[in-house]
Order: sequence, then structure tokens, then C-alpha cells
Amino acid sequence: MQKLIKELTRLYLVDGVFPLEMLTQHLQGHATVARSLANADGLTRAIVIAFPKLPDSGEAQHWQRLCEVANAMQTSLGLPAPAVSISGANAYGLWLSLEAPTPVAQVQAFLALLRAAHFPEMELGDDAASAAVELPPCLHQASGKWAAFIHPGLGASFADEPGLEMAPPLAGQIAFLEGLSSISAAQFAHALQLLQPARSAPSVTTAPDGLLLKDATLEDIIQFLHAKNIEPTFRHLLK
Repeated sequence: MQKLIKELTRLYLVDGVFPLEMLTQHLQGHATVARSLANADGLTRAIVIAFPKLPDSGEAQHWQRLCEVANAMQTSLGLPAPAVSISGANAYGLWLSLEAPTPVAQVQAFLALLRAAHFPEMELGDDAASAAVELPPCLHQASGKWAAFIHPGLGASFADEPGLEMAPPLAGQIAFLEGLSSISAAQFAHALQLLQPARSAPSVTTAPDGLLLKDATLEDIIQFLHAKNIEPTFRHLLK
């Protein structure tokens, strides 16, 4: 648990925004807390984008939209790969980490520009950058299923039911997070500049390895965990 908290703190948490005891209870499924990841000074290190299943949409359309957005952020905007989550209810999520605490207003502007460019059909609240979120892994109280970070190659298999029956193994959650990098201040400023509508559309570079549209087999995922000296115990993730 301590190592998982360390990774979550490294990537997404501003000092003091999630008290340790509360976070521990939350991650253990004892008391799920929906909490803003922005501090009292209006600074945040997490950018969270939810992709719920929309009415009258195809079975996996919300997953396909997430893949398109994640790929665009990496190829067109030059940002590091995000984490991918399932909500335990009806949505996927993208989780981006900011290296430095960043004003919520700047994050809100980024989200608004990203939405206009890549997912205009989805609603985005005026407070999306500071809205309360349920940090995975945690138990979704309404559904009784677990939210968790997932290997992107498994994403499509959760299109009908984005939740787990059991708590995800901590080693797997840590493995999905520890290879992620944070967005530097320069990268974030550059991405904001590229998204400005007055600019010409940025050219798309060759997609790097590991993008979300590349489905992974079970063997790929097992090799990924073995490379980190983790023995997989999460075959229950597969249907």
C-alpha cells in the first residue's frame, strides 16, 4: 500500500490535498471519498478526463473516443502517455500528471481547448479542472464494483462494464503507474499553444510505441509485469 500511495503522490497529488489516513481508507475500499485534487490555493497536479458511455452511442464508442484523444495528446501535442482507468460504474478515464502544481484556470483552459478539438460531443463542466473525483483504485459505492487503473490493451474488454468484481492487486496497480512521466511546465505551455484555434493544425508525427490503439494480448501484459518482477494475479480482469 505504501508504494502505491507513493506512486499516486508522485503523479497526481499536491501536498496536503488528500490526508494519508483518508487516502489509505479510500484505497482499501473502507470509505470511498470523492475529492478535488486541487488545493486551497487553486493549484493541481492532476488532469482527469472522464469518458462515460453516451446515450445512443455504440457499445465501445466511449473507449474509441478515449483512444483517439490519448493518441492525439501524445502525437500532436507531444505529451507523455496518460494512465487509463475504469470507474467501477459506466466510464473510462484518462489521468495526466503535471510535474509542477498548476493553476486550475490553466488546466480548465487546456481541457476546454482539448474538448473543442477532439471530443465536442461530450459535456465539460466549468469546474472540470477542480471537480471532485474518485482516485483509483477504490470501491464504487453505488455499483459495488472496483475502479482501477488498467493496462490499455485491456480497455475494449470493459466497454460494457467498466468495473472489477474484486479489488485489483496492488502490484499490478503500481506497475501501471511507475512507468508514467509527468508533463513538464514547458510541455504543458507548448500543448496549450498548439491547441489555440487561431493556429494552423499541428502536423501529426509517427505514433510512438505503446499507444492505446495497439491492443495487447494477455501474453503481452504478462511479459510487461514479468519484466518488473511481478507475478500476475489478475486474470480475473479478463472476461
